Amino acid sequence: MSITFDDLNKDEQVRAYITAGNNALRILGFTEHSFPHLYHTAITAATLLKDLGYSDKAAEHAKIAGLMHDIGNMVNRNSHALIGAEIARTVLERHGMGYDDIGVICSAIGNHDEEIGYPVNNVAAALILADKSDVRRSRVQETDLDKILSDIHDRVNYAVKNSEISAKRFDGGATVQLKLEIDTSFCPVMDYFEIFLSRMLMCRRAASYLNAEFTLIINDLKIM
Repeated sequence: MSITFDDLNKDEQVRAYITAGNNALRILGFTEHSFPHLYHTAITAATLLKDLGYSDKAAEHAKIAGLMHDIGNMVNRNSHALIGAEIARTVLERHGMGYDDIGVICSAIGNHDEEIGYPVNNVAAALILADKSDVRRSRVQETDLDKILSDIHDRVNYAVKNSEISAKRFDGGATVQLKLEIDTSFCPVMDYFEIFLSRMLMCRRAASYLNAEFTLIINDLKIM
């Protein structure tokens, strides 16, 4: 593989498109989809694969997919996964990446959205788990608390005090565990499920693809 996460992170085109996408989403009232989220997703996806015994190459693919998975927001939030996969293809081809590697990464990017996505390969499964588990207060871009509390997506993200996802392989199986601490003074736990149930089901499918069991723990109670 001729191109790495570090190379792409310095790429002027990649950085400009990511910034433009998050600027658009901020105007539309979305949570943060810029470099903090992308770095978190990239590192988490790579770590999950390595902890489950996958190769360094697979982990690097996951980091690259994590960095560029939301690049399609520059064009439109609708179909951003498909748009992003096509943008990523052109960037990776420009850098001389092999077609087989591009296929893995772009399939993962194109399948990370819960409305149309599916864990079609190991990188896609790790990307789904890392992306859908990134719920935290610092992703809220609105600064007016009243407006935050009136919007369920901002309210739920704002209420999450801590979010940790980890993977472990052991004799006879493996687990992927998402552990959340939610401040219920901002929202009830049911608000989380109102907007994230489909994402948690997607995480369960992704963990299953990696031959692992997905577990969700909220405020020290096992939910899934």
